[in-house]
Order: sequence, then C-alpha cells, then structure tokens
Amino acid sequence: MLKLQSINKKIGSFKVRDINFEVNDGEYFVVLGKSGAGKSVLLELVSGLLIPDKGNIYIDDTDVTYSKIQKRNVGLVFQNHSLFPHISVRANIAYPLKAGKLKDKNITERVVNTAEILGIEHLLERYPETLSLGEAQRTALARTLITEPKCLLLDEPLSSLDSLTKSEIRRLLRNINRGGIFAHSKDRGELKQTIVHVTHDYEEALALADRVAVFEDGGITQIGTPKSVFKQPKSGFIAKFVGIKNFFRGELQKDGSYSSKFIIDNFKTVFYSSETGFQGSGCLIIKSEDITISKTFTDSSARNNFEGIVADIEQRETGFEVTVDINGLELSALITELSLKKLNLKINEKAFVSFKANAVKFIKN
Repeated sequence: MLKLQSINKKIGSFKVRDINFEVNDGEYFVVLGKSGAGKSVLLELVSGLLIPDKGNIYIDDTDVTYSKIQKRNVGLVFQNHSLFPHISVRANIAYPLKAGKLKDKNITERVVNTAEILGIEHLLERYPETLSLGEAQRTALARTLITEPKCLLLDEPLSSLDSLTKSEIRRLLRNINRGGIFAHSKDRGELKQTIVHVTHDYEEALALADRVAVFEDGGITQIGTPKSVFKQPKSGFIAKFVGIKNFFRGELQKDGSYSSKFIIDNFKTVFYSSETGFQGSGCLIIKSEDITISKTFTDSSARNNFEGIVADIEQRETGFEVTVDINGLELSALITELSLKKLNLKINEKAFVSFKANAVKFIKN
C-alpha cells in the first residue's frame, strides 16, 4: 500500500537517510524513536509537505514522490491538532469537504455521522478553545477521517494526554484501524484503515502496532512485530527504550561442550551462557528479574557470581531496581520491597549478584 524506497532528506544539520519500509493495506505501523529525532519528517515526506532529496514514495504502486498532498489520498493529524480557533467543531470537521466543494446536504450528513462515530456529536457547536485535549484530538481525527484517506498519518497523537484519556484514544484508534469507521461510505464498507503512527512511547507501540520500525540517528535500525523487536532488540538504544538495563555488546566464545563465555567489549568481565549454537560477536541481554542479589556470597548452582558496590536504588512499578557496579560495569537487579528491607541494601555498600547461565540471552549481529 505504502512504500518508501531509499528516502533521503537533509534539513539543516539533520538528515533522514536511506529509509526503506513498506506498510501493508489495513496495517497499524508505528515508527518509534526518541523525542526530537525527526520522526515527524517521515510523515511530512509521505504526506507531500516535504519532498525528498533522493528516493521514491509509492502509494498503491503509484509513484507520488512529487505529487501534491491533495493527490495522495492521505490524512495527517498533527501533534498540536491544528484546529481553526475561530470556527466551531462542526465547521472544523466540515472544512476539508467544503474545500472539496461537496454539496452542503452531503456535508451535513457526513459531519454528523463522523462526529457520532468519534463520540463528539454533542460538541459540534462548541469552539476549540472550550475543548479538553482529548476532545480536541477526537475533533482533529474527525476532520481528517471525514475525507476517507487511504492512509492515516498520526504525529504523536497521545503525547499531551493524561493516562485515562490516552487509554480512551488508544481504544478509538484500534477501532478505527479495525474498520467500520466509514459506515457512511458504501464504497469503503468495512475496510480496515491503514495507519502510520509516530511516537516516542514504546507502550503505545506495544498496545497498537502490528509492526514497529525503530527510528534512530536519522535511519530505521529495526523493523518487526512488537514482540520480536522488544524481545530481541538489535541495539542498546532499543533495549533502553523498552526498559532493558542489562544489555551488552561483545563476543561469545565456546567454553566446553555445554556452555559458552561472553566477553564484554571494553571490560574484563566474563559472563557464562548456556548458548552453544553460535560463536562470534553480538549482544547479550539479562533480564533484571533473573538476577539475584545478596549481602554475602551464596554458594549456588548459578554459574555467574560477582561482587560489587550498590550504585543506585530506584523504586519501580513492580518493586525496586538495584544497580550494582562490578569494576565499572553496571548490572541491574529487580527485587521486591520486602527483599530490599530484609537485605538492608544501602548505596555505596558491598553486594553480591548472581544469575544462571540460561538467563544470559545472546543475539548475534
């Protein structure tokens, strides 16, 4: 449905480089990257607000690289909603149809129908300044969806919303993607809505996406299902995004018939792993909950045992994250509040960490 091929664009000192991905009909595709990384530039390139310096953009196999936004059949919802403040919600939603010179009778029917679908029919005579952020977001969506775009482009649609409103809008977006939003259109019927959504929040991606593209340093570094991307991140950037603290680069080497050792780049520390199917360079992940922490050395079956200094203790949603410094390398363990009190852990005091070889997961380059 949508295809970006070798897209490059320079804006000042910022560069979008070698962007290649395809979005299927009816797919919910999320571009994930940190704030200010230039993700919105991708949407502006797809919509036609920007023209690439190099590369091509296709919609339904038609090259639209140099086509005007009106010819692309896409709808872009901006982060700040961009509602016209001097006209009512009704007039805001109707604006693109009036600009297209549709008959007034048809406009009235479609505005009311679209407002009902998005749950804002009671707001039609209000003005944007009187709306909550959630109501303004629904109005912006209605104004875009009423044009029946082939592809809906969303620029950080949940970034300014409180947690309850975020949940409501996420549900709305899922319903829009699943189809039925164009009940007034006999031609569209129950077709699923293709959506490209950029965000800095990986929980949004997890809740909404069929596939995720990770945007890093002006390029796409990984594409896949949320499960594959978040379970097997290919960079430290992605690992940190999803809350994986114990992510290291290095080399896996054979260590007998039933195990391997992982030598971490720039550190003398060695971790033992039960991985035996591959040797060579790559990345290593250890889940924080798989690491045991104690105040004294404990003899156990765990192959990996280290002495270190408690560098930090941070409260998390599911307990406390304790960071232990082992000769400059930091390991994070997740423990319960009860365990923290029982161990009486304190920053700058000695602690021991241990984890089994099968907790060391290796991802080859």
